[in-house]
Amino acid sequence: MQVYSKVEAQALAESLSLSLALATRLYTARLMGADPSLVLHGGGNVSYKETVTNLFGEQATLMWVKASGQDLADLSLEGLAGLWLAGLEPLASLVEMSDATMKRELLRQAQNPAGPVPSIEALVHAWIPFPYVDHSHADAFLTLSSQAQGREAVAQAYGQEVEILEYCPAGFALAKAVRELFETGKTRGKRGLALMGHGLFTWGKTAQEAYETMKDLAQKATEALQPFCSPFPPAQVEEKQALARWRELAPWLRAELYRQGGLKFLAQAMTDPATLALLEQPQASDYLISSPLTPDHVIRAKRKPLWLNAPPWEDATGLQTAFAQALRDYAQAETAYRQELAPGQDFAGDPFPRMLLLPGLGAVALGLEAKSLRITRDILSQTLKAKACLLQMRTPFVGLEESELFHMEFRPLQQAKLKAPRPPLEGRVGVISGAAGAIGSGIAQELLHLGMQLVVTDLPGERLTQFSQELAEEYGERVWGLPMDVTDPQSVQELIHQVIARFGAIDLLVINQGLAHVSTLSEMDLDRFQLLERVNVGGTLNLLKAFGQLLTDQGTGGDVVLVSTKNVFSPSPSFGAYSATKAGAHQLARIASLELAPFDIRVNMVSPDGVFSDAGKMKSGLWALVGPDRMKARGLDEKGLEEYYQNRNLLKVPVSARDVGRAVAYFATRQSPTTGATLPVDGGLPDATPR
Repeated sequence: MQVYSKVEAQALAESLSLSLALATRLYTARLMGADPSLVLHGGGNVSYKETVTNLFGEQATLMWVKASGQDLADLSLEGLAGLWLAGLEPLASLVEMSDATMKRELLRQAQNPAGPVPSIEALVHAWIPFPYVDHSHADAFLTLSSQAQGREAVAQAYGQEVEILEYCPAGFALAKAVRELFETGKTRGKRGLALMGHGLFTWGKTAQEAYETMKDLAQKATEALQPFCSPFPPAQVEEKQALARWRELAPWLRAELYRQGGLKFLAQAMTDPATLALLEQPQASDYLISSPLTPDHVIRAKRKPLWLNAPPWEDATGLQTAFAQALRDYAQAETAYRQELAPGQDFAGDPFPRMLLLPGLGAVALGLEAKSLRITRDILSQTLKAKACLLQMRTPFVGLEESELFHMEFRPLQQAKLKAPRPPLEGRVGVISGAAGAIGSGIAQELLHLGMQLVVTDLPGERLTQFSQELAEEYGERVWGLPMDVTDPQSVQELIHQVIARFGAIDLLVINQGLAHVSTLSEMDLDRFQLLERVNVGGTLNLLKAFGQLLTDQGTGGDVVLVSTKNVFSPSPSFGAYSATKAGAHQLARIASLELAPFDIRVNMVSPDGVFSDAGKMKSGLWALVGPDRMKARGLDEKGLEEYYQNRNLLKVPVSARDVGRAVAYFATRQSPTTGATLPVDGGLPDATPR
């Protein structure tokens, strides 16, 4: 667990120009968020109460509480909602209150009406009479409290250190129950509150006290479980074999989900030895086909996973038939469950699972975009570890009632967390070959800006490593740098395997690799020409073959964009090797557009003129080779050469790498029903117009 540091807390206060009291609130919140054993993705909560002078010069108590949908790991001041406590006090006299009314009343007391919406647990924090309050979903506590004798197990682990409260749904009812515990003195002398089936609450006069109490209580639960959580015997299937099965299944799974629901899922398999061993255990399905550990997970993970005892893995037809039927049965059962609990109501969201449990392959997480996939994967991992302990303890898992799960999943305050506006390419996976150059950089920036999960590839080396690291600094885990040699079919296939293992799908291929060579035909070196041929033509063929097959197998359509060149239509002297080989690649892409169209796979080309750099950050490798010759021939320096290319087009504009990126994005976002087209990105060069 993360260690509290007064030096780090002070440094944060100074860097944010905040009081130490408020800065330590953010600091310990981030410590909690950085510890997945305490909270996962948006889970948990923190608050801080301070006395301030209000608009009328009066002393008033202001509570800062984490806003709805915020993540503790990177919590900022903007992620806290400020509430005046005096205006919330009269609400305690009410017997009940709907979520809509509670939200309205919380917003009425907002210090900033235009600020973020307070979380569903704001009133709980308001009515715990301590300056600092922390709330976690600690793994070990959830495991202890989710067994048949959960209350006894929690009491044994903590003795008199905590007050135990039976499960109560988050919101007004929980706030009232917690307030009553404090008013009746039941929490006197206690260090925390254990809410069964939900999590731990701790408090203190300082942020450090509340946080270290939380750490200590979570550790005590961990120690109570330790004797029962030893590894299972190794599984019969090895991890390598399970991963190979996943690579075969993933494209088909995506196609089947698309056929049944019209949705393009991302997927990631957990084929580690511990997961494989767990799924082979007798009675594993009894423990694992059950509700989430905490109701907070249900909006991400659904109310239960899909378990499939597959036919022999060698029987591909039987496996696919069984899987398709299992998905249909799950969706039908989910639809019936919704209608039973709310007849006639229309529901947002699909009825498909987010967790798949497949003995002989592993566990699979599903998500409609990369963030939700990561969240589901982490919840799945946590859930499997917890229920594995309960299985070894031979004590039944006790989850929430279905009516309570339904309430948590579809209550408006929870659903609002899932309804943030989505960029147009969110949930799509793209691959760019030859990415570590000026044009590749511009394309990557544009696709990432539009929300895509991106794999940038090039030959292994410092250039690719540095490029992918720089992108990751801005876009985080949405960027993945992988080496690939386009001239080697095995290297291409290995990259596809790695991407499928991580995301379960690929939606876009941008063919961007290219070598150039300056030579007249009379002086052309054949070996050099054949090198360009292997990269520019052979590399394009290798990519079209491998990715075309994958996109076809996925059955969800897809896009391929070739970065061509104006030289295909208007070649230059001494540039025959480049012009001829790029023309060959261009023609291959045109043929691919004919062959792949029946599968809704669109293949288009963008045709740029000279691009010198990506906004001055990354120089074009092609121009590093060609530029000196062009400058010498025209008696120009680099700036003069750039101006020459700008002035030769009709619009008199420079052509940037981001311009090429926007052209690629036009096709990737499918703004028109187009395939087999070439889009010039050259400012208007009449002799380079496609014809």
